[in-house]
This record gives sequence, C-alpha cells and structure tokens, in this order.
Amino acid sequence: MAGADIHDMSSLLGALEDKVERDTADGGGKKISVREVLDVVGRRAYGPLLLLIGLISISPAALIPGSTWALALLTLLVAGQLLFMRKTPWLPSAASKIKLSEPQLGKFTKAARPTAKVLDKIIRPRLEFLAEPPWVAGVAVLLILSAIVTFPLGLIPIAPLLPGLAIVLFGLGLTARDGVLLLLGAAVVGGAFWLVFTRVL
Repeated sequence: MAGADIHDMSSLLGALEDKVERDTADGGGKKISVREVLDVVGRRAYGPLLLLIGLISISPAALIPGSTWALALLTLLVAGQLLFMRKTPWLPSAASKIKLSEPQLGKFTKAARPTAKVLDKIIRPRLEFLAEPPWVAGVAVLLILSAIVTFPLGLIPIAPLLPGLAIVLFGLGLTARDGVLLLLGAAVVGGAFWLVFTRVL
C-alpha cells in the first residue's frame, strides 16, 4: 500500500483515522502493528515517521505496559539514522511488529483533530535551514536526548509526555520545514532534562 501524502498534522491524523475505520468495518479494531501504520503514512520520510512516533507517545495507546520505553528505543533508532544521514529510515522486524490499541488510537486521533487544525494554520516554512544538513544533525542529537530522557522520566507519572511532545514538534518541524517548531522542540527537551535533575536525581 502506498503511503498517504503527509504534509501536516491533520493529514497524518486523517490517514490514521481512515485505517482504524477500515479495520473496524472489516471486523477488526483490536490491535494494529507499527508495520501497518507505516504502510499507511509512508516509510520514506523522517518527518512523518517521527511525528507518528511522537503522537503515539502522547496518546492513550502509550498506556500499554512497556510501550513508552519501546517507543523511546524506536526514536533512538530513527534518530541515529537521521544523524548519519541515511537516505530513508529503516526499522527492524521486531519494531515493526509492536502492537498498539486500535480503539485508543482512534479515540486519540479524533480528539486531537481540533488542535491539529489550529496548529496547521500557524505552521509554515520558517528558518528552513534548520531542517537541512548540517543543522539537521543537531535535530537528530536532540531526538536522541529525547529518547534517553524518557527512561528516567518513566519513573514519574505522566512525565514521559514531555519528551513525546518534543518528538511531535521535531517530526512536525521536519515535515513542514518549520525551524521555529524545531527550536520549540529543543526547549521542551531542555525542560525534560530539568525535570529529571529536579525530580529524579
């Protein structure tokens, strides 16, 4: 299946909603694998893939035990490839088989629609050089830090939402080539580390 045209947050949520609705109509609607989701949103671009990982990280689907740390490892893998300028991201078979709750994912996408519409009106290409080499390597490093800080934050209820939000901002910034979002993502990563040093260490 060819990936959908993902250019902003609304288009990604729409692609996910369509997939959940099709599965429900076919008698499914229980679990969805990361592989199936990637078939919908496309595998060839880092921005939409990171945006997807970030959205799942802050959705109720991340309540499944162990999923937060699994998504952090997935972020680490994708960010490492971005750092070394791999042309297209690659995921191992084990990561592609991770199962998510389809009903929870569907509820989240519908609830996030109004926010997405507002954000998509604000987002536009700005400071585009930040989404290009060599600056994009800095984004990759920040993504790696986002993944790393998720592990200690997992000891604090709801705290992993912070790095998840950062990943959403980085994914959306790369997708829309909006450097302002990339800078906001960097600020959120800084806030996540501040939380670790003040609440965990």
